[in-house]
Order: sequence, then structure tokens, then C-alpha cells
Amino acid sequence: MDVFKQAQASILVRNMPDGQRPDVTVLVPALNEEETIAEVVERLLALRVSVEVIVIDDGSTDRTTEILKGYKDRIRILRNEERGGKGNAIRQALPFATGRATIIQDADLEYFPEEIPMLIAPILSGEANVVYGTRFAHGLPKDMALPNKIVNRLLAASVRILFRSHMTDEATCYKAFRTELLNTFNLQCKRFEFCPEVTAKSLRRGEAILEIPIRYVPRSKAAGKKIRWTDAPDAFWTLFKYRFAKF
Repeated sequence: MDVFKQAQASILVRNMPDGQRPDVTVLVPALNEEETIAEVVERLLALRVSVEVIVIDDGSTDRTTEILKGYKDRIRILRNEERGGKGNAIRQALPFATGRATIIQDADLEYFPEEIPMLIAPILSGEANVVYGTRFAHGLPKDMALPNKIVNRLLAASVRILFRSHMTDEATCYKAFRTELLNTFNLQCKRFEFCPEVTAKSLRRGEAILEIPIRYVPRSKAAGKKIRWTDAPDAFWTLFKYRFAKF
């Protein structure tokens, strides 16, 4: 990605009055999501808020790239020829985010885009700077694989122990931030450690993470789910590292 263009985009955001900015920028990392990417984009564009959609095609080898070409005049599309990972894709796209709030949307249909306005509302009103959509307000989903249930419970417990902050769902995809705050985090993530990195840095900054219940339909490995319970060690290490490291 052109560093000069990234710098220009960041300056644009800082100098743009709120009245000229979208309510929300939605960052969509996508890797081989030909079955769902069109519906995800359509549902995002149909939201009843001012929305900017940035899709990062992270080295897809299926029809994802071709499908996205049909939206080139309505969304921003960034393309990587080789896979860089979810965290890397988010870092790549963030300098181009002009919305007052920024949220992450996976390119599958485990989450419901129609709930984004509810999640960003506290940010737009000034009530919060960080909002997470919790999948576990009413317990763990019955269709979630047992190893994932265990890891999610342990991650929430780790946040309570390390940061003295009660949280039900540290690893949720739906994480929304005031864009200017997210831009100060100096993100280093490459893969799924994006989640614990922004959680740790938000809490280290003294931000109260507001959790709002959301709907969630887990998909299986066979259906294309990419994160594994084996990604857990990186998540725990990232939480621990940023509990003490300077950033």
C-alpha cells in the first residue's frame, strides 16, 4: 500500500468536519468469501446511517475479487495479491477510514449488519468511545464448537484478571471505536490478535468498553470459518503483553 496515500487519507480525516463525514466506516477483511460477500456488501450499503464500506480482498483465489468489481463505484476496495491476515488487512484499511466511528465486519454472515447502527449510536452521541457487540449476554451459543466456548470464557476471564474489567465477549468481531481513538493505537497485529490488542489498548487508555447484546449464528470450519482454537495462545499473549508494554 502506498505510504504517501495513507498519509494523505489520515490528514483528510483529521481536517474533515463531522458534518461532512460518514457516520461509520465498516472495514471488511475478506478471504475467499464468494458465497457471502455480495450479500454482506448489499446489507451494509442498505443501512439507515451514512456508511463508508472498505473491503480488503486479502489474497482471495475464488470469485470474491470478481464479485467485488461490481461494487467498485460504491465502495473502496483494497486488494492484496498474497494473504496478509485479518489484522494486517485492518491496519491497511484504517488510514482510509473517514467515518466518525469505525467497526469491523467479517465477510461471512455470522453477524447481522443491521445491528451496526445500534452499536455505533453511543459513539455518535458521545456516550462511549468503544462499543463491543456481545454474543454471550444470554450464555454461549449452543452451536458454537466446545473448544471455542472454552477459549472465549478464558479470554473474558483473562481481561478481568489483567485489567480488572468485567467483559463477557472479548473476541467478538463487532468492535466499534471512535475513529480518532483507534488511529492512536499504533496497531501491530497481523492476524486474529487484532481483538486482544485493541481490547488491551482501550483499557490501558482508561476507556470503558460498553457491551451491547447482538445476534450471532456460528459457522463451522467446513463452511469457511478461519479462526481456530489454536489461535488462542497468540490472543492470551497479546493481552498479557499489552497489559504492561508501552505503545
